[in-house]
Amino acid sequence: MQEKYDQLIKSFKDHEGNIVTLLQETQEAFGYIPEEAVFYFSQMLDIPASSFYGVATFYAQFYLKPRGKNIITACCGTACYVKGSDKLINSARRELNLTDASDTSEDRLFTLDQVACVGACSIAPVVLINKEVYGNMTTDRLIKELKALRKVSDE
Repeated sequence: MQEKYDQLIKSFKDHEGNIVTLLQETQEAFGYIPEEAVFYFSQMLDIPASSFYGVATFYAQFYLKPRGKNIITACCGTACYVKGSDKLINSARRELNLTDASDTSEDRLFTLDQVACVGACSIAPVVLINKEVYGNMTTDRLIKELKALRKVSDE
């Protein structure tokens, strides 16, 4: 991993990068921003680790924990909530065996995100599965989609 960190630092220096760019490239490489990377960058670039964490926690695009191969994003906006998004989320959590403390399955096959609104209120409730929009979602249909993704991964 240190070799990859060194490549990221070289790119940062060669392109007169900034912390945001370095974090984006790190997340692109690993799927999240490892704590080890933050402390390594801090030491090698003489930038306080708090500066990296400040940026990483300010922007919603950054993840500090490993994420699943498949990203399930449930809309929790008013229209979706009224049409049952909470039932969808609870069903997905049960199907994926997610604890209250985790949004990523133990096998790192799935991550369940909840967002305030995806802007597709006319087809509520809405779930995005790997960035593909599924409107008028039902619990049965969501469970079917999750099982299909699991089956594909098992093959």
